[in-house]
Amino acid sequence: MLTLPLAAAALGAWAYGTYEPNSPLFGRAIGRGSNVGRVAYLTFDDGPNPGATEPILQTLETERVAAAFFMVGEHVRRFPAIAQRVAAAGHEVGNHTLRHRKLHLSGPRAIRDELERTHEIIAGVTGRAPRTFRAPHGYRNPFVTVTTRRLGYTVFGWTFGVWDSDARVSAEEIRRRVGRKLRPGAIILLHDGDGYDAAGDRRRTAAALPGIIADARRAGYVFRPLAELVR
Repeated sequence: MLTLPLAAAALGAWAYGTYEPNSPLFGRAIGRGSNVGRVAYLTFDDGPNPGATEPILQTLETERVAAAFFMVGEHVRRFPAIAQRVAAAGHEVGNHTLRHRKLHLSGPRAIRDELERTHEIIAGVTGRAPRTFRAPHGYRNPFVTVTTRRLGYTVFGWTFGVWDSDARVSAEEIRRRVGRKLRPGAIILLHDGDGYDAAGDRRRTAAALPGIIADARRAGYVFRPLAELVR
């Protein structure tokens, strides 16, 4: 029988593995690149989205920047043409579950359903099978690890987010927050969609992106494709 201190330590370790997006407890999750040199990585969650993904793609094309898009399966099914354009532009397309369900309390069957169905949808729509995964909110458990390994995924966390999904945050504030937190090797978490509302408004993030790129470049940063971290 566990003593109270051991039980508390075990519970703390489990919580760390569950809620910390870069925790190695339930399998490796990449939360940053190398801190040698001023390199950063742009990632977008919860799309595709008609109001935000399109202008984000335009900015990335204009600025010649590669990014990663972790897509919700049901949103891909609803907006297949947008998902196709992301893939056709050469950006990394990752699995972000079917319905943006928090996975930490889910069992193996539910997790397989969320990930495998999304894998099939993305592959069918874009012609490219995803090879990367990011858990909604970063929440994981051991069953997530089993499924991601079977699918051959590299699992990603993030270095920092800026709460750009908060409707009260302006585009200028999103830009300032990224600038304040930027550091070498950073995997930046932004949102081009709403995980629970396929038509949710993320236009503020799209509006902030040109300034984010310009500020980073003035500070000597280069944006690299997340693909170079895929193992």
